[in-house]
Amino acid sequence: MRKINILDLARMKAEGAKIVMITAYDALFARIFDDVGVDVILVGDSLGQVVLGHPDTLNVTMEDMVRHTEAAARGRKRAFLAADMPFLSYQAAPSDAVRNAGRLLQAGAEAVKLEGGRNVAETIRAIVSADIPVMGHIGLTPQSVHRMGGYRVQGKTDPQRERLLDDAAAVQEAGAFSVVLEGIPAALAGEITRALSIPTIGIGAGAGCDGQVLVMYDLLGLFDEFRPKFVKRFGELRKPVEDAVGAYAAAVRDGSFPGKEHSF
Repeated sequence: MRKINILDLARMKAEGAKIVMITAYDALFARIFDDVGVDVILVGDSLGQVVLGHPDTLNVTMEDMVRHTEAAARGRKRAFLAADMPFLSYQAAPSDAVRNAGRLLQAGAEAVKLEGGRNVAETIRAIVSADIPVMGHIGLTPQSVHRMGGYRVQGKTDPQRERLLDDAAAVQEAGAFSVVLEGIPAALAGEITRALSIPTIGIGAGAGCDGQVLVMYDLLGLFDEFRPKFVKRFGELRKPVEDAVGAYAAAVRDGSFPGKEHSF
């Protein structure tokens, strides 16, 4: 199958074809998702919680993102690969942002994603000027968890609604090729999607977006620390994994594994 690029994603929006995006953090799962035919693989800074065991995304480093981007890049052939810019990799200065975005492209990403609206427009513009595609991210932005007072739906009040409409326009004007809408009322997300010429990717933003993204461990039913309302578990793989590992442990303890057929 032909490799997907940003022009394909723009065409999908124009044609009304939904964009399928999923996170992956290693070569094995990236290969599986690529074989299934997902359109975009995101190496998300959500790895801080679901892979590294942190309470949030704020402790994820550039080294973490580079390592996992390299791994995911080795696993996929067709899907478009984007990578999150972690906390403090782009907030201090546009020059830092360009340098760090470049590191992620050198690691195998084809675009970077960063959080914020009008407040990061100049940073987006600087990265795009370096010929690095940027995916925006507005609404509930996990790196701003302390400012927001927790993981709260954004855009429920008139001032928040106006701010998000302005943020979406600013991200597009700055040169982003798409934008993630997270934790936004469905009606507002649909309004933003209709107003923008670039694709919107929803997560907890209703069905009116041009595409959807979920964290792989959430949709597979492997992550149980918390279950956001917007997550649908398309599989319940935790129990089969527990059963398999439990059976292995029992076989080792009772001496039935390894058997003659597993020995040289």
